[in-house]
Amino acid sequence: MKTENPTILMIDDDPDFLFLAENAFRKNGVKNPIQTVENGGDGIAYVMGEGRFADRKAYPYPTFIITDLKMPVADGFAVLEHLKGNPAWAVIPVVVLSSSTDKDDIKKSYMLGASAYHRKPNDVGGLIHQLKVLHDYWMTCEVPQVDLSGRQLHTNSEGKLGERFDQPTGGGGPARRADN
Repeated sequence: MKTENPTILMIDDDPDFLFLAENAFRKNGVKNPIQTVENGGDGIAYVMGEGRFADRKAYPYPTFIITDLKMPVADGFAVLEHLKGNPAWAVIPVVVLSSSTDKDDIKKSYMLGASAYHRKPNDVGGLIHQLKVLHDYWMTCEVPQVDLSGRQLHTNSEGKLGERFDQPTGGGGPARRADN
């Protein structure tokens, strides 16, 4: 991702897994901020910058999200549904990292807009390798620019292929045509 300080948000109800995953990222040389929350409800609040996550200096807008599926409060499907149902947040790459091998879980994740679905590895070495591959790949992707609050910066699509598509307004408001 070509952004100044890309922040990784990890959503998983297992604090031990979050600890291992953050350490795996660090062992891979990742210096980006890594934020962790333990349920989908907090993941949604984090992205929205609400409640305890309102301070974007302390809780930078995420540019890459890894979520588990089966969690209390709100599961990973709720996170995907919320993000992909909002044009301002639908552009954030979201990888599902779950122990579920259920074909319906995999299918539903993609239907709700997951960028990828991976099974959690059974060992730390596998986790280190998997997170390195994911990080290295997503850090090369281009994403729309956003301000500190996560609002997408307006672009002028005039005369470009993209002008025929609505542009989302920042912060989750309704989409706006480039010619408005």
